Amino acid sequence: MEVKINREIRDYTESLFFGLSMRQFIFSILAVVIAVGIYFGLRDFFGTETVSWMCVLGAAPFAALGFIKYHGMTAEQFLWAYIKSEFLIPKKLTFYPTNIYYEALKNTVENHEKEELKRHD
Repeated sequence: MEVKINREIRDYTESLFFGLSMRQFIFSILAVVIAVGIYFGLRDFFGTETVSWMCVLGAAPFAALGFIKYHGMTAEQFLWAYIKSEFLIPKKLTFYPTNIYYEALKNTVENHEKEELKRHD
């Protein structure tokens, strides 16, 4: 008997339905419902092949939301982070360059400039 153990404990997901996690299962069901809705809603207006492609294109984003993670975040977490960073807490970042070398040697540079002015007078 072999037991599969994840290297990272945060990667553990409990399989509930057909080897899918609850989140994956819900998004899969949602994708199926969307595809069926598109099929029955558009089958009178388009041919079978066109409607089948519309079903695939309509259901794919919902199916992907259940399985894809971006930077360790689920789709909902990523969407919330995006809304927060772009709309709720927007920040205008400005860059003011500082010459650390000049700041450290400012007195020396000024003294040299004064000496040069004295020489030329």
